Amino acid sequence: MKWLTEDGVITCKHELGVVSLATTQDLVTIERRKVLVENDPEGRLITGCPNIGATIKPCTRTLNVEVGYSDFLRIHGQRICLDTVTGLTDGTPPGVVKYTVRDPGQQLVTEVL
Repeated sequence: MKWLTEDGVITCKHELGVVSLATTQDLVTIERRKVLVENDPEGRLITGCPNIGATIKPCTRTLNVEVGYSDFLRIHGQRICLDTVTGLTDGTPPGVVKYTVRDPGQQLVTEVL
């Protein structure tokens, strides 16, 4: 599993909705790009979701991460984000539409179990 950096790409399951990433730590980088840690992917803006209609709400925000934080590695006590990060969006139908990592933003550093 690769570590997720600020250059990573996370999308909603509608494929065109892209999550705006931000990092809360600046101690650890990979190729000068900050590594994402616990809570960084949560509550983030999603733009471009094509799931639009009269009674359909497009994905506009990420909700809590369900899986994808490291069980072994931490930065300042916060678990690092891996390329397996997945959680729900606020899109319709509620509790169904997920976001996932399309690209971790780097290909060098991995966590081996």
